[in-house]
Amino acid sequence: MSTQEQNQIKKTYYKEALRYMNNAKDTLKKAGKDGKFYNDKKYVKTACGTAYNGVLKALDGYLILKNVESPKGLRKSIEYYQSNIAKTDKKILKTINNVYNILHLSGYYDGSTSVPVIQEGFELAYDIIEKIKPAD
Repeated sequence: MSTQEQNQIKKTYYKEALRYMNNAKDTLKKAGKDGKFYNDKKYVKTACGTAYNGVLKALDGYLILKNVESPKGLRKSIEYYQSNIAKTDKKILKTINNVYNILHLSGYYDGSTSVPVIQEGFELAYDIIEKIKPAD
């Protein structure tokens, strides 16, 4: 794959991942805050799910850049991402595991409304997305 093709993949997936994160941040604002907790669990859950999907978009781009083939006709599981990322970068794997636990499980499924926890999940999400940031 040429450098130009790699940069185009980065641009496409980076832009899409950031779009998801911007939508997630806008949704999270609607939840309102009261000290260390968000007020509306529904908005928190929606925001966490959207942010997590943004991370998956970034990971899809990352794996394309690493020449990892996507399973044909199958839904990708967290195990797919974990096993393929483990082969390329253990640091990213740790971050993915934390993003999965915070945003997907605690935020989206369990409905955690803890501001510090959700903010940490968002910060880690951005760490992953930055891995595919294009040069220009």
